[in-house]
Amino acid sequence: MIIQSHEINTIKIAEVISDTMIIQSAQDGLDLMGNVYYQGFDKVILYEKNITPEFFDLKTKIAGEILQKFSNYRIGLAIVGDFDKYESKSLKDFIFESNKTKHVNFLKSLENALDHLSK
Repeated sequence: MIIQSHEINTIKIAEVISDTMIIQSAQDGLDLMGNVYYQGFDKVILYEKNITPEFFDLKTKIAGEILQKFSNYRIGLAIVGDFDKYESKSLKDFIFESNKTKHVNFLKSLENALDHLSK
């Protein structure tokens, strides 16, 4: 796992880059959040490919647990990926509602994520 640092408008953003699955449980999400917070980052960019597919099955409650932690600790999170492939109406609604907030957003590109998190 590599953490690429981006600093925009004095906001430190951690882009987490990996070829492997980083988030497989709610505890993994909490550990990652603690790691980047300890390193002085304000916000985090994760890629969909690095998150367990169970995250996107809302019945598992993994997404809710992880996103709640990021919101509680006021660490902005952008998840970058192609979310159009998911057919679940409840997931689409979840993404839509999340994208209305400033804390957790599902975006299509790194550029979108950096732009959104830098505000």
